Amino acid sequence: AHILGTLDDKIELNRQMAQTLESIARAIFKSWFVDFDPVKAKMEGKQPEGMSEEVAALFPDKFVESKLGMIPEGWASGKFSDISENIRINIRKDAINPNDCYIGLEHIPRKSLFLNNWGIGADVTSNKHRFLRYDLLFGKLRPYFHKIIIAPFNGICSTDILVIRSLEPHWYSLMTLGLSQESVVDNVTNQSEGTRMPRTNWNQVGSQPIVIPSKKVAIAFDALILPMLQRVVEMAHENRHLSELRDTQLPRLISGKIRLNQPEDAAA
Repeated sequence: AHILGTLDDKIELNRQMAQTLESIARAIFKSWFVDFDPVKAKMEGKQPEGMSEEVAALFPDKFVESKLGMIPEGWASGKFSDISENIRINIRKDAINPNDCYIGLEHIPRKSLFLNNWGIGADVTSNKHRFLRYDLLFGKLRPYFHKIIIAPFNGICSTDILVIRSLEPHWYSLMTLGLSQESVVDNVTNQSEGTRMPRTNWNQVGSQPIVIPSKKVAIAFDALILPMLQRVVEMAHENRHLSELRDTQLPRLISGKIRLNQPEDAAA
């Protein structure tokens, strides 16, 4: 019980750490690209909090008018399709490897980029889409469920999931945190087609507005955020391994096939 409990504690700790890292990343995203805190600080002649002088120097010190309202000077008003694309690589059922990792909508948690459960190709009964590790997977069926995750591996997914990839590496963190915002999901939901089973598409998702920063700011943001997102992916793998270890060893412990050394056994 102690050993199995320790595994459960580690799984829960990883989950909490992933949640904390995601919250930190979202707070920074909001500060830089929604509230524009660094720009406002420089307008007041202050040093932006929580960043080096080198990074702070990348931000302008004034706002200009745009179709999205007041935005930092030198930035652009655009849409997510300006920095990302929908990847559609179809794969027939008979071409799927039974050992392929498979992600369906049923595996994706709500309001979390952290995935801790998935299936295998042997369970697949229809055509699917291929994706690569770190692609953003966006559930398009009933988008109000907010099922959006970072792919922790190369694999296959349901055709009810949009596979989204940044056009350039430096847009990755901006794309990931931007598309998984609550406001974006709400807008997509309102534009979805269908009453009982609303469904969105890439045209709707890609057309969501975004303030696009300079390339240098995007690079600085990705350098800060990407390690956090990568750690979240690593913990997804670790939790899966720990869960499998726990589930396979429990029956063996109960049946007596595995014996744990007692202190007196070790002494002998």
